[in-house]
Amino acid sequence: MVSTRSAAVTPGSLTYTDFPWIIEHREDRCTLCGQCTAVCPKEAIRLSHMRQRLPKLDVMGKKRGSDYRTFTGIRQQTDMAHACIGCGMCSMVCPNDAITPVPGTNENRTTFFDNQKGEPRKRGGRRNVSGPTLLDRIVFDRISMLTDPALDAGRHEFTITTTLGRILSPEDYLDRKINGGWIPATREIFPFVIGSMSFGALSPNMWLGLLQGVAYCNEVLGIPVVMCTGEGGCPPWVLKSPYLKYIILQIASGYFGWDEIIRAIPDMQCDPAAIEIKYGQGAKPGDGGLLMWYKVSKLIARLRGVPEGVDLPSPPVHQTLYSIEESVMKMIQTLSMAFGHKVPIYPKISASTSAKSVLNNLVRNPYAAGLMIDGIDGGTGAAYNVSMDATGHPIASCVRECYLDLAAQGKQNEIPIFAAGGIGKNGNVAQNGMALIMLGASGVHIGKYIMQATAGCLGNEKNRCNVCNIGICPKGITSQNAKLYRRLDPDLVAERVADTFMSISTEVKKIMAPLGRSQSLPIGMSDALGIADKAAADRLQIKYVC
Repeated sequence: MVSTRSAAVTPGSLTYTDFPWIIEHREDRCTLCGQCTAVCPKEAIRLSHMRQRLPKLDVMGKKRGSDYRTFTGIRQQTDMAHACIGCGMCSMVCPNDAITPVPGTNENRTTFFDNQKGEPRKRGGRRNVSGPTLLDRIVFDRISMLTDPALDAGRHEFTITTTLGRILSPEDYLDRKINGGWIPATREIFPFVIGSMSFGALSPNMWLGLLQGVAYCNEVLGIPVVMCTGEGGCPPWVLKSPYLKYIILQIASGYFGWDEIIRAIPDMQCDPAAIEIKYGQGAKPGDGGLLMWYKVSKLIARLRGVPEGVDLPSPPVHQTLYSIEESVMKMIQTLSMAFGHKVPIYPKISASTSAKSVLNNLVRNPYAAGLMIDGIDGGTGAAYNVSMDATGHPIASCVRECYLDLAAQGKQNEIPIFAAGGIGKNGNVAQNGMALIMLGASGVHIGKYIMQATAGCLGNEKNRCNVCNIGICPKGITSQNAKLYRRLDPDLVAERVADTFMSISTEVKKIMAPLGRSQSLPIGMSDALGIADKAAADRLQIKYVC
């Protein structure tokens, strides 16, 4: 490996101060054990022989000379292929606290050199915009007092579930119950769902840890958490296990993994929690999924029915469908029949100004079990920067517009809206989720927050790490390399899943208690919300407070 320091200066030559992350190394503490260079996922540092000049002045002879010393030390690479991503793995393994990455204070010049070999930059993670989001700024300002007493969040009994599936009006329900008509399938689930992250995007250990944690939440803690597979299906043994009832199976435009699912239907011990048909993703709306070749291992290739080591892009749209109306007719009804009309089936779309049109088409069809909307802040395993940063629609206003449209039709209690995209972006997951619920969502999907909370994902909004796309995740969360994902203990991930959902449950009660609500989620209860932003308050039709 040759450092660009010793090479000729070219138009693309950079110094280490031009990079967003700079390695600080203390030679006086370093014992040259090599652990930092061994663990660095980008090979951004290397052990190098260096020559240092030591000036020497002979005062009596009035002569100047020089001594030199040759030593081995740590050098930072200054080429884009080995740019430091600030993950901090070097400082985690260093026994002497001799090395750490720090954010560069100079202008980040690497922005102009990300398009290597004519390819725009791809990355995993989320948009890198720091600071409080709109959801973080919403407050719950309706506090019950004497006439409507607040509840004790620690001692009172709360019902914290939401309905996934089509809910009939009382008249319709009684008519079908008496006359033997079909009643749509529904599920009572925890309103915070582990969002779609595929077996392929996540490592085997991470996926197994999530599944173990979800099963523990349901069977021991009594918290009915469900998780979505994302595109790519799931391991065949899961399809034939009793844990399938905690899983939402996603079918996307690439149909990856669905051969295994269809073959497993006769052997399924139970029905899945739901089926999600993905049309769009908030991080890259109008684009299909992408699993880069780095992560297409032998196992993933077998499950998806593709050759090993090839890029797996999904088409931007389902190739057999022309419109959302045709989707309802073809896919939702066909899948309903395949699962005996006992599984809720709903589409997932990107947040956009056309979301309301999609919702209105679904309202008219009794087979549609809901709508999932993914906002611009949604995460992804791989996407182009321009898609993540500049394409899409914020989730709050999109959900609010759809809910108010349902309310105008008198259908707000019949078809649930689920929301995703930036929930818990700054750690305030219960606050963000409950704000969306009070704006009209029946529940929310969380993805990146779960990886940060349960497996210690290092990515952040300052472009730290975010190399989910190329399979070198230093924590082993999004890698298919066994040397990396063995660092992740699925049992410890499962423990953190349980801890996380217990804490979310407690915070949700703390929000509901002052409202005097205990037996149902405050869906659409927008009179309890306020924000110190007049434009946002007008757009969301909530109170302006300051």
